[in-house]
Amino acid sequence: MKLTPGKLAGIKAVSNDRGVIAAAAMDQRGSLKKALGTYATDAGLEEFKIHVTEVLTKHASAILLDPEWGLPASKRRAKGSGLLLAYEKTGYDKTLPGRLPDLLDVWSVKRLKEAGADCVKILLYYTPYDDQKINDHKHAWTERIGDECKANDIPFFLELVGYKEGLDEKGAEYAKLKPEVVAKSMAEFSKDRYGVDVLKVEVPVNLQFVEGARSFKGAKAYTKKEALDHYRAAAGATGKPFIYLSAGVSNSEFIEDLEFAAESGVKFNGVLCGRATWKDGIPIFAEKGGAAFRAWLEDEGVRNIGNVNNALKAATPWYSIYEVPEAVAAR
Repeated sequence: MKLTPGKLAGIKAVSNDRGVIAAAAMDQRGSLKKALGTYATDAGLEEFKIHVTEVLTKHASAILLDPEWGLPASKRRAKGSGLLLAYEKTGYDKTLPGRLPDLLDVWSVKRLKEAGADCVKILLYYTPYDDQKINDHKHAWTERIGDECKANDIPFFLELVGYKEGLDEKGAEYAKLKPEVVAKSMAEFSKDRYGVDVLKVEVPVNLQFVEGARSFKGAKAYTKKEALDHYRAAAGATGKPFIYLSAGVSNSEFIEDLEFAAESGVKFNGVLCGRATWKDGIPIFAEKGGAAFRAWLEDEGVRNIGNVNNALKAATPWYSIYEVPEAVAAR
């Protein structure tokens, strides 16, 4: 696979000197507003994102922000830390079936690029269990965004979040289906028609249901061997670079997710890690304000992202997948 000059430059900008994407994520909007209480104002959201960005980008190859409240923070990144911008509206309309996606009204890929984005990120809720009409809608929607990114020569990062209607995504029944949801979604959106450059994916198991895992809660959905096999099967479903998302789990559980990836031998290419680094600081910001939150970030937050970076020693460079010589890919 070959990369155009703009896409090559964009992926390089969000990678570290090893060719690994060691990025922080701070594009949460709806869930963050609910959690911030009296601070859930425009000014409060902007301040929260600025603190996270100023502190964590010193330890991250890039940060993912939203153009609604994240643009002031995007100007406060550490030198050498790249920028991904989200293009989708937060959440989905719960009155309609299928968790259908939508784009921000006054933004385009061209405008995101003009705002400083090195890469564009889209979140898509997707499951192979949905009605074909729903998935056709999502396929066509993704194709349009892929073509828009091609026209503007900027990398397209697609974040896939799985589900099955009627099931709790954190429950044991869904845990048994998750490996298939993740693998089939990765296979579908690896097709050239979508124009995806990097897949941002969930780990294919829920460690709370893996017998023998530190995160195991007592109800088994898979053995450790089966879990490692699921990692390999999902990785084998794509020829694209892929990175893991933290999906709101604790820092310790996400580190174990990455340890399982390392043990399985899959060639993942990094992370876009959000809540596993900063979510425990939300109550501090909501109750004590920005100064206390920043102090927490500089202690616990930095420790959390340091744990992630240490686990990323097992990640492999993206540039080998795109047939880019190391000398060209180096930042």
